[in-house]
Amino acid sequence: MHNNLNKLVERFFNYVKINTQSDDNTHTTPSTASQGYFAEMLANELEEIGLEDVHISRHSYVTATIPANCDCDAPTIGFIAHMDTSPETSGANVKPQVVKFDGDTLVINNELGIKLDAKEYKELSHYVGEEIITSDGTTLLGADDKAGIAEIVTAAEYLIQHPEIKHGKIRVAFTPDEEIGEGADHFNVEKFGADFAYTVDGGGLGEIEYENFNAAAATIKITGHNIHPGYALGKMVNASRLISDFLNMLPEDECPEMTDGYKGFFHVTEVKSTVSSGEINLIIRDFDEKSFIDRKEYLQRVVDALNKHYKNGKVEIEIRDQYANMKQEIEKVPHVVDRAINAMKTLDITPVVVPIRGGTDGARLSFMGLPCPNLFAGGHNFHSNTEYVPVLSMKAAMDVIIEIAKCK
Repeated sequence: MHNNLNKLVERFFNYVKINTQSDDNTHTTPSTASQGYFAEMLANELEEIGLEDVHISRHSYVTATIPANCDCDAPTIGFIAHMDTSPETSGANVKPQVVKFDGDTLVINNELGIKLDAKEYKELSHYVGEEIITSDGTTLLGADDKAGIAEIVTAAEYLIQHPEIKHGKIRVAFTPDEEIGEGADHFNVEKFGADFAYTVDGGGLGEIEYENFNAAAATIKITGHNIHPGYALGKMVNASRLISDFLNMLPEDECPEMTDGYKGFFHVTEVKSTVSSGEINLIIRDFDEKSFIDRKEYLQRVVDALNKHYKNGKVEIEIRDQYANMKQEIEKVPHVVDRAINAMKTLDITPVVVPIRGGTDGARLSFMGLPCPNLFAGGHNFHSNTEYVPVLSMKAAMDVIIEIAKCK
């Protein structure tokens, strides 16, 4: 597998150098032209290595097939990854590098003082002595999810080059705009034709996820009443003060930086205000459906209380559901999770079943009729300039894909 490991890293380096950040302000699919370019590049590569039925949809979804090479009644299995990177941190001019981790500090950019202390980033203890890929610290890396793409493509190439490995029909798909919650918007589940699939979009070595947040977004709009401050007594309603009051009424320990595991949160993403008007954007996350509903109702009660107190002000809230916990769908087909867990055990990889503190294309696809747990791609610190992925974790992800594909 040595040559395949080199090819895996080479592919990944080529992919991350293409800036495919998505943009939720364009209202197009794909949201950025660079994703369309990347889709064409991937489609050409899949054809070159021998996949069949390679297709790019008008929305830049790339799909392809590895035909079955066995006579057994094997299911059609899909592997899916997304092409875009997060808009939260620059993805332009990514300069990937391989760094040897000595067990103490992962140095990303010594000149800029960008380094990760293993005492703070405890997951690094799993990778002592390993080669780790990072950016140069001025951008994100793009392991989310170009590591997943590189692993799927290289696994596909390996299966085609080794026909002695018997497998059923394999489908692959690369989607745009996952990072802005639109990756499944134009995914044709029926045409994809898989019995079940896996997104390769997870974190560290061995992770498998089939629970995710219930998710909603809320926009709170505030209309104040501005008047000369010298004559404001009993008349002015300062929208900025209302915003402050609203934020102070949120539970202070129910935010992302103070929760983990199965604990949900409110996350304020943007605040804009003047005396006359203001707006708050936030997201609501919870694994438990009842708690999720309670959170939405709590926000409405806060708004009602502010409207009652500030009679001259006006507070409006709009809450939009985004996606639901796929656990209820995956539990109907437990063999899909068992297949991945057994593949890891065969490869002496310890399965780590964890909830996704976020969402994936697979969450929505599961409700669209395509059961789709999430497999590890190997990366850590997604969406940041300290994002990294161990080389051996990428190889392990590729090996798991191959093992899952095998006829059982």
